[in-house]
Amino acid sequence: MKKIAYIEIDTHAEIAQSFMDVMNEVSSFSVDYYFSKRVKDQVAENKETIFLSDSSMILDQLTLKKYDLIIIGTVHRYFNTFSTIAKKYNTAIIVHNINFSNATNFSLFKSIFKRDIIYRLKLLWKEGLLDSSTIYRKAKRLLVLDEALSSERFGFLPLFYTKQSVKADGDILTIVIPGGVSQKRRDYKKVFSEIKKIEQLYIDSDIQKKQIEFVFLGKADHSELKKLTDLERSLQYVDTTYFPDRVSQADFEQWMQKADILWCPIQQETEFFSQKEIYGKTKMTGNIGDAIKFGKLAIFPENYQSSLDFIIPEQPDLIQQFDELKNVKFDFQSYSKETVTKKLESLLNSLIST
Repeated sequence: MKKIAYIEIDTHAEIAQSFMDVMNEVSSFSVDYYFSKRVKDQVAENKETIFLSDSSMILDQLTLKKYDLIIIGTVHRYFNTFSTIAKKYNTAIIVHNINFSNATNFSLFKSIFKRDIIYRLKLLWKEGLLDSSTIYRKAKRLLVLDEALSSERFGFLPLFYTKQSVKADGDILTIVIPGGVSQKRRDYKKVFSEIKKIEQLYIDSDIQKKQIEFVFLGKADHSELKKLTDLERSLQYVDTTYFPDRVSQADFEQWMQKADILWCPIQQETEFFSQKEIYGKTKMTGNIGDAIKFGKLAIFPENYQSSLDFIIPEQPDLIQQFDELKNVKFDFQSYSKETVTKKLESLLNSLIST
């Protein structure tokens, strides 16, 4: 049996969870998971072999067993540690920010003084920031989670499958906006403006006032939280639901299943470590995984380029678009767990055999 080590000692617990869920269906591989306590506390265990780890332990832990492949879930810290792993072992790395993975040492050094100086100096002095380019160069394979971002250099890692495609039933039109409520990565100014337009339309016209609810499915804080509370007080016909605290997994899944449509007003551009990243071109949005997992159509900004049929470009008349899409059915059969499992198993075999 081929042995794999999956390492996540930084941030992306949700990706590790997806990998665990799919690999539970694969009998030809044995996987050991090395998680930080923070990550371990966020995943649902199902008889997997999980070891607590951190940057000071992982190198010693890997020497105790012989692995055919090591997968690193996130390389945003601990560069000196991951550099050693990439040089020594057959390593694949999941890339979340393509431009960051291509950044030169000079570019990374300059970025230290642009923001979060103390934290970034720590990465430079203690965690080997300038080893970043070595890690991506020495790795056997670089992997991305959105097939549209794949290329000769970046292979596609299939993880997302449709768990349960539940069509919402009822008179209330439920629009779910998944993700943390922050202007940094999503255009909530536009969202608030559109909701106010819909409210005003109901006030000014004699059209039938359908019950509509917007669910901000992510923690809202700081200025966005205040704007949400002010917005809620101003509305008579439109309902809003939001969360001042972190949304539990149970609540997240409940609301996602209840959704008629997902609305994903992502910003076209963002930054990671002062490197510009473009959603759909150099960075994947987790909303794609959300749509696949729960079998929901998703409205994206018109400028978001995607060949995925369940991604619908936003139209000027949103209320009409929401109403029309409520009754549209999309077949997510190509994202069944069986299909995704076969693709993942094939990829892992290729990473080990070549």
